[in-house]
Amino acid sequence: MTDSVLPEGYWMDGKGSLIPIAKIKQEHQLEDALVKDLAAEADEIHRRLAAFKERAFGEIEALRDLLAEKYGAKRGGRKGNITFTSFDGTQQVVVAVAEHITFGPELEAAKSLIDECFHSWLSDANANLKVVVDDAFQVDKKGKISTSRVLGLRRHAIEDEKWLRAMDAIADAVRVTGTKAYVRVYRRDPATEDREPVSLDIASV
Repeated sequence: MTDSVLPEGYWMDGKGSLIPIAKIKQEHQLEDALVKDLAAEADEIHRRLAAFKERAFGEIEALRDLLAEKYGAKRGGRKGNITFTSFDGTQQVVVAVAEHITFGPELEAAKSLIDECFHSWLSDANANLKVVVDDAFQVDKKGKISTSRVLGLRRHAIEDEKWLRAMDAIADAVRVTGTKAYVRVYRRDPATEDREPVSLDIASV
């Protein structure tokens, strides 16, 4: 049942029951109005952001095609980041390409080799590193391992044959399952000369 077919003078609750409006507390009616008003505006903002993203990528791709045609070059895919800058240098549009990464079965071998390293090292310093490693291999609520933490293990300069083999196994475990492109806009702060992002995320405004 939808609002358009509700009997006059009634609202439907979360269980699907019809409740006379006269029986609904005034504060609950005000809460309902607030939520529906903000949700409707959020939907409109979401549609506008989606339209902006589509237009931005369309115009960016058109400019890339124009430049490729000018130099007689073949266009590649959206691999890597591209920065477009205003003539006065105060504004920039950045196309950032993020890869979606998962790990293959080689990751299990990497963890096993790392555990063997810790059993052979047996020192307080390595105990601290073990905490970092164990944390990297923890799964989140969705059962996924943090790719950044696992890949970050390769930054440790450890000259141990098993550790190096483990890092090779991590590298071999990487699977790129897709890419996603983002448009980010920046303005230069006239006071600090720092490049500041124009936030399109409501949580960071």
